[in-house]
Amino acid sequence: MISVEEATARITAAFAPVGHETIALGDAFGRVLASDVRAKLAQPPFPVSSMDGYAVRADDAASPTILRVIGESQAGHPFAGSVNAGEAVRIFTGAVVPDGADAIVIQEDTEADGANVHIKVSAQKGRHIRVAGLDFKAGDVLARAGRRLTARDLALIAAGDIAQLGVRRRPRIAFAATGDELSRPGEARKPGGIVASSVYGLSAMIAEWGGEPVDLGLLPDTVEAFAHLPQAARGCDLLITLGGASVGDRDLVRQALGPLGLELDFWKIAMRPGKPLIFGRLGNTPFLGLPGNPVSTLVCTLLFLRPAMEAMLGTEPSGAHARARLATPLPVNDSRQDYIRARLAWRDGEPWAEPFSVQDSSMLSVLAAADALIIRPPRAPAASTGEAVEILALSPEFPR
Repeated sequence: MISVEEATARITAAFAPVGHETIALGDAFGRVLASDVRAKLAQPPFPVSSMDGYAVRADDAASPTILRVIGESQAGHPFAGSVNAGEAVRIFTGAVVPDGADAIVIQEDTEADGANVHIKVSAQKGRHIRVAGLDFKAGDVLARAGRRLTARDLALIAAGDIAQLGVRRRPRIAFAATGDELSRPGEARKPGGIVASSVYGLSAMIAEWGGEPVDLGLLPDTVEAFAHLPQAARGCDLLITLGGASVGDRDLVRQALGPLGLELDFWKIAMRPGKPLIFGRLGNTPFLGLPGNPVSTLVCTLLFLRPAMEAMLGTEPSGAHARARLATPLPVNDSRQDYIRARLAWRDGEPWAEPFSVQDSSMLSVLAAADALIIRPPRAPAASTGEAVEILALSPEFPR
């Protein structure tokens, strides 16, 4: 058996960034940039007022004084002339500051009187003016290659007058679940049968991380059922099977795919849950054989498929480990790295992790209720209540 760290390194090393495509900005939420995005114009593209008031020359507007109002500047309707000595232009928030003006006197510090305005507070040069390029300048990098685009990114890029973006195409991840006992939700089940649940979690994870899930169906426990997989996975970036990766007589993945060209890189990882995991290549397609127990499937998906997809998309590794304090003690660990499902709670500004009392790898209810996985290294000594442990959060933010 190899370690989790070695397995992760060997899996990610098998992938390079996928190709790119050009899409409309409105379709780019959640996509990964293939190249840097540079602004086509400055923001703001011209000096604008940040307040309602009067655009003036600061040298002319020492209070108290009276200036002649020569026009008006509104957002989208700039004043066409220039401000000269003794003049002012009525201006509104977001409007272009007219030529000649170098300050804004806010409305509250003035009093209109027909064609004139009384300045009651001295103007300060540059006051209440947003200079051209205050936010960014033409040519500035707005977002770097490898960034997964957020709603905030899209707003920023739009402000830079960018209508189309080059993004990584979505990696195509094909998968098939194996087992005579499996059926789809809502379908009639045979005696001893169960619902195929893991494929739905796997598919959702692929989509969430920026991939395109390709469901190849449920395969019975026969060698013949695997015969179509090489052709079905053609054009995909990764083929995954769920189940059949262990050593039982009905665990057929290696037996069935070996004659079809499966080249094995490694099998079995020193971890719990998820020891029986296969990685290799089926022809030209990387292959990942996940264990069949639902929790094992999804924990291995999180630990190994996610970094593989990050390698395909050229993004920075995510899933950084954090620290929490134990709410209950833990015994000495054995030779496998353990991923213990736990709830998180905040006490005195720190996260505390409480392991679930039952950690069976078939119990999806426990995984669904968990906030984090407590990571126990091989042969870790007993840990007492209050001791700091490493965790992997299952949601972007710890619950508070």
